[in-house]
Amino acid sequence: MPKQTITVLGGTGLQGGSVVSALLDRGEFAVRVATRHPTGDAARALAARGVELVKADLLEPKSLSAAFDGAHGAFVVTNFWEPEVQAREFEIATAAVKAARAAGVEHLIWSTLPDADKLTHGRLKVPHFTGKAHVDAAVEAAGFARHTFVQAPFYFQNFLGSLAPQALPNRGRGWSVPMDLAARVIHAGDVTDVGRAVAAAFSARDKLADGSYLAVCGGVYSWIDFVSTLNGLGHGLQVVKVRPADYDGFPLGREIRETYQYFEACTYFGPDREKNIAAANALVPGGFTGFADWARLKMKI
Repeated sequence: MPKQTITVLGGTGLQGGSVVSALLDRGEFAVRVATRHPTGDAARALAARGVELVKADLLEPKSLSAAFDGAHGAFVVTNFWEPEVQAREFEIATAAVKAARAAGVEHLIWSTLPDADKLTHGRLKVPHFTGKAHVDAAVEAAGFARHTFVQAPFYFQNFLGSLAPQALPNRGRGWSVPMDLAARVIHAGDVTDVGRAVAAAFSARDKLADGSYLAVCGGVYSWIDFVSTLNGLGHGLQVVKVRPADYDGFPLGREIRETYQYFEACTYFGPDREKNIAAANALVPGGFTGFADWARLKMKI
């Protein structure tokens, strides 16, 4: 019998790419990736691994029909940080959900996050969390035979990119953050573990309760935890607390500042964290990668 197909949106990105790799490792499903650039280097690399490529664009919902056609399952993620997505994330994601349902997809997995606006009663605005949470109801209402929500953690990979250590005013290197440095509230993990959870959810089928939330978590950390771990590996870094207002003058500064304040008020995964973390851990024997193990391999001195 031919393998059932899973369509992955965002398959050339970090999170979607982790899903593609995990599905290929399991070998249970055929993998299809919807991409704007099927002839690009990233797409060609996927094709070399046996991935089917379909030209499609989240920003053009009509183009998604071919990507979902005949697929058993679909993984949908949106990249809030793309300028075209920020203003239209709910519209774009909802259109993708509807296109998947119209094409006959049976199991949809939506990458979501907690509703920071609701959890803080409107006090803190974290659009890259709340925007995804607002799509959850559309997924529930679409009428899929099965749907699952996955919540990605604060990526360890951030420390290699947007949160790489920076020069500090005291001539040291590290981070300036507008929150309690000792608050152990950041649920963090390796982005590749998101793929492992998603692939396990597709494989679990009806053994996983419909509508489950899976929070992928390698551990819960404070900024002091991060720095202590790195310094134990020989890095010589620092973290300092700054006034919240100090962030607001930078591009996206207020968004980032209120994100940290949301962590401090509610934790990264919010009040349902224990239940959702346990659900993800139950699917992946052995659990997920901790920061020390990841940093030892990935953050070189």
